[in-house]
Amino acid sequence: MFKQTSITITASAIALALTALTMGTAQAQSTEKTKLRIQTHFGPETLSGSLAAEFIEDVTAMSDGNIEIEMFYTGAVVKAAETFDAAVTGILDCDMTGGAYQVGKNPAFQFTGDLNGGYASPYQQYSWLLHGGGYDALNKLYNPQEMEFVGWWIPGPESLVSTKPISGVADLKGWKFRAPPGVITNIFDNLGASPIVMDFNEIFTALETGIIDGADASTIANNVGLGLYDIGKHTNYPGFHSMPADHLACRKDIWDEMPESHKRIMKVGMQALALKTTTKQDIEMQKAASEMRANGVTLYTWSDEEMGKYRAAVASTWKEYATTPEAKELLGAHLDFLKEIGAVE
Repeated sequence: MFKQTSITITASAIALALTALTMGTAQAQSTEKTKLRIQTHFGPETLSGSLAAEFIEDVTAMSDGNIEIEMFYTGAVVKAAETFDAAVTGILDCDMTGGAYQVGKNPAFQFTGDLNGGYASPYQQYSWLLHGGGYDALNKLYNPQEMEFVGWWIPGPESLVSTKPISGVADLKGWKFRAPPGVITNIFDNLGASPIVMDFNEIFTALETGIIDGADASTIANNVGLGLYDIGKHTNYPGFHSMPADHLACRKDIWDEMPESHKRIMKVGMQALALKTTTKQDIEMQKAASEMRANGVTLYTWSDEEMGKYRAAVASTWKEYATTPEAKELLGAHLDFLKEIGAVE
């Protein structure tokens, strides 16, 4: 009896100790906090801005409130192109704009979001990220810059906005338009246009004052939200020239200090945002196209012949732009995947 009682007491003590340890560990984990200051170039009134707000809600709920995000919309802290550096230097913690803004650091950043005609749909591009080694390939570029690539959200093919007709390549001759930094300027310059690199948040004023004839801004749905069709009555739909993936990238030391559960929540939250963004934008783009037709905006669908001219300019410019080892490696990673799935020869 004595030995049996001793064993029972010992087992109970162990069970109580394990329970206390488990509760203590869970309590410690539940009190770990992550606070992030993030900036996006989108305004809260745009579709992308509202979806970013949903991302914050999802991350907050999944972390039981232990991930706290302060979002700055419309480039409220620094200009869109300066967001990455603001995160690196500690003014912010994360950048929710796009990798192409960093091409001045390395032209490889052009290939962190947009192949300008390489991928036929957002789902092909997500496939490379999720199943083709994309995370590792991107962080091979981001990490030496003291940043961690966390995820993409791809609105879909963009539509150009113009105050003049843009029915084909011939209409691009001398066409002054806002272009983001990167390969798109080279492509359109080779096609005879006059790209002008300027900040995203300067587009409306530049278009309104006639500094530019048009703009490479966003999807037809986001262009509506930005009010660009109040000025530019010409656009192309469906879009073809660009399909940028906006990114979430966080300062590497901040990311490395985060609990593993918080990292997973952030990545899964971005994957949920990606699906919401692409599917919702597709719906909204179709609705916006119908609305713009009714409002007197002319929508152009480029012919196969015109698209052939554009793609030829893209293919030659890719190689011209890949001037560093990192750029060649990242472009090669994309092209290897596209060849694997039969999208390019």
